[in-house]
Parts: sequence; structure tokens; C-alpha cells
Amino acid sequence: MRYLVTAVLTGLAVLFAHHAEAADEKIIAVFTKNSTNPAYDAFRLGADQIAQANGAKAVHYVPKKPDNIDEQKAMVEQVLKDKPDIVIFIPVDDVAMIDSVKKLNDAKIPVVLASNPLPGSFVTYVGADDYEIGYRQARYLFDKLGGKGKIVVIEGVPAAPTNRERLRGYKRAFAEYPGIQVLGSGLGNYQQPDAKRVMQKFLAEHPQIDAVLSANDGMALGALEALKEANRTSIVVGINGILPAVKEIETGAILATVDFNMFKIGCTATRAAVRYLKHEPLPEKVMLPAEVIDKTNYKAWLTPVNERACPQWAEVTQ
Repeated sequence: MRYLVTAVLTGLAVLFAHHAEAADEKIIAVFTKNSTNPAYDAFRLGADQIAQANGAKAVHYVPKKPDNIDEQKAMVEQVLKDKPDIVIFIPVDDVAMIDSVKKLNDAKIPVVLASNPLPGSFVTYVGADDYEIGYRQARYLFDKLGGKGKIVVIEGVPAAPTNRERLRGYKRAFAEYPGIQVLGSGLGNYQQPDAKRVMQKFLAEHPQIDAVLSANDGMALGALEALKEANRTSIVVGINGILPAVKEIETGAILATVDFNMFKIGCTATRAAVRYLKHEPLPEKVMLPAEVIDKTNYKAWLTPVNERACPQWAEVTQ
């Protein structure tokens, strides 16, 4: 692993140095969690779109192993040497990365925090209310079930604050719907293959599963794979609004998802970074609203992410 991290960082350093040669080009270091979740691909596309439109360069720092703490820590050390103009940071772990953020703060490198809150000094925070997202998702599902049914829960990465807050929202909804029976809860780690394995286990253990409450779309797709292979049916809901999940809503295989829009968060976080570099005012935080996506409105999300336009600043800060 040490050699892999060294090779990755060497390549990033060369890329960074090459782009820094442009006299007026601002360098924005963008940290995301992995290259396996389409939501983070969307975030990076949004960051690139805004950076390019403003004569800046987004340099991406992505762990080769999904959500790897050691890799992200090593990448922060590299950034401390390279000294970009600003950092956009999604921590892989909101506890383990506190010290790395402190190092960025001590080095006077400004940081825009995105998606996952954690302690530190930031020019602003851009995200969404995961507690409300989880609660709305669960309530939507339970209403569709008529307040009764046997369900399973597929959780994300335990250390991720997005996961903890979504589960907290679920618990609130469970308390309001006593007719909902939770057969089991398993870790899908926000990854499609992991969720498929969890769902296969649930299917082997339970002859009746009325619904799957999944903490993101990638895991919902994994659950759907397991259901299809077992020739079973169940109502499935997710979070993120990624294109593959929206296409499954179109077919009816997935009931709904909630628009935790990483593309818009990437756009907005990068706009915030550009505004900071231009000495323009910023709020303490920008919280994007979440919307349930189902058969009634899914068509608006069918446009591929790379063909979407970033929202204007005024659209997300009203």
C-alpha cells in the first residue's frame, strides 16, 4: 500500500506542478472519498465545470481504495507541500481526518468543507441535511406501505456522518410507524457489491421482505441485483438521485430516491471557493434542499450529469 500511495502522490505532484506554471491559474485541490460511487464522479464533474469557467484548475485527490483514511491523510500531506490556492474537502472519516484538517488550517490554506461536517476552520460548508433526508425517505416508503410491512435496512459506511444522520432520521420515522417491522440491518458501505451481498443474506434468511430502505442509490442497485437473481420482488428506495437509479425508477424497479445532489454540491462548493479567492462574501454554510424523486417527476433527472449545467449562486443561496 505504501508504494501505491507514493506512486499516486508522485503523479499528483507532477500534475500539480505542471498546471501551476500558468501564471494566473488558481489551483483548487478537490478531495473526494472514492472513485466507485457515481455520486462522487458527479461532484468532480461539477467542480471541474465551475473551475474551468472561472479560469481555475481543479486537481482531484481520490483514494485508490474507497474511503481509505491513510491514503487521504497522505494526500493532505502532499497538498501541504504543494500549497494550492484553496482546498475543497470531503473527509473519508469525520473523526480520523480532524488532525489533517488542523494541519491545513495551521498552514493557512483555506478550506471549503463539503458533504460531511467535521470540526475545524472553514470558509464555508456546503451540504444537505442528512437527518431530514433519511426521515423523508423513510416516511415516503412507510406511507407507500400503508404504515405496515416487513423491511430491511442497508446502511452506508459506519464512520460517515451522512450515514449516521440518515439512520437517525430512520429511527425517528420508525417511532412514528409502529406497524413497520425491521427484519434486519446490514452494512453496505455505500458500495453496490457490498449491498448485493448483504441483500443476498437477507433473502436467504427471510421468505418475505416487503421493502428495502437503502442509505444510498448504489446500495439500492446492489439490492436490486440480488432481488433479480433470486427471482424475488420488493419495494426499493435509495438516496442520491444518480442516473442509473433514476432509470430504474422509470422502469418501476425502484420506487424512489431522494435528491442528495452531489453534482450541485460540487458546483456550489467550487463556486464558494472561487468567490473566496475573489474576496466575495460567503455565508457560514449553504444547505441544498432535497427532493423525493419518483414516477411523478423523474424525467428531470434523466439528463446525464456531464450534460447538466451548474446552478447559479443565487439559486442555491436564496
